[in-house]
Amino acid sequence: MALKSGTAKYSMRTLAAGSNLITATYLGDSNNSGSTSPVVNEFVRQVTTSTLASSPNPSVYGQPVLLKATVTSPTGAPPDGETVTFKLGQTILGTGTLSGGVATFSTSAFGTGSKALTAVYSGDDAWVASTSRSYIQVIGKASTTTTLNSSQNPASYGQPVTFTATVTPQFGGLPTGNVTFRDGSKLFKTVALSGGTASFTTSTLSPAVHNITATYAGNTAGFTGSSGSLTQNVN
Repeated sequence: MALKSGTAKYSMRTLAAGSNLITATYLGDSNNSGSTSPVVNEFVRQVTTSTLASSPNPSVYGQPVLLKATVTSPTGAPPDGETVTFKLGQTILGTGTLSGGVATFSTSAFGTGSKALTAVYSGDDAWVASTSRSYIQVIGKASTTTTLNSSQNPASYGQPVTFTATVTPQFGGLPTGNVTFRDGSKLFKTVALSGGTASFTTSTLSPAVHNITATYAGNTAGFTGSSGSLTQNVN
């Protein structure tokens, strides 16, 4: 760079975050010897941008969802090991640590509906904190499977028989709500689930082949309904 009036200027936009030790060296000419300036410590705080994504989206109740935050800047990613906080509104879901500019966190704690999520990079002395735009995660109801068992099959006429329905969710959680037991089209009883099961005992089955069904109605919390059936023989 040519000198003008004894000065030289140079501008750049690629200084790394943190301390940058800068010197200026004059190489001299035929009339002047060269020289080097004292070291100047140019400290830069780098502006960052955080973005948030998830997989899968939409998801269903109880299904694990992987949240992925990406933190970038004009000069690259912040250091590995720094913290990103994942939030649902003002509620902290959990944290992840950066590796190559990416932090992840997995959760299955969402209720049904549309949830507004954000990722917050905490920053440090050299990197400015940043928060992602609101990201919408959609959670639907999970399916269930109902299985039905008999305590005695075949049974003798007048013998008590207990029918037990077990409702298993697609992913996690414990289904609540009611199960309705029927013999063909005849209603036996509606029983509330307890610990994912509901039972009904009867000794009034006539000697015949009975088509017993148990129908789980689902609930508003996050589970769809389902049915199970069996053939009960009574001698």
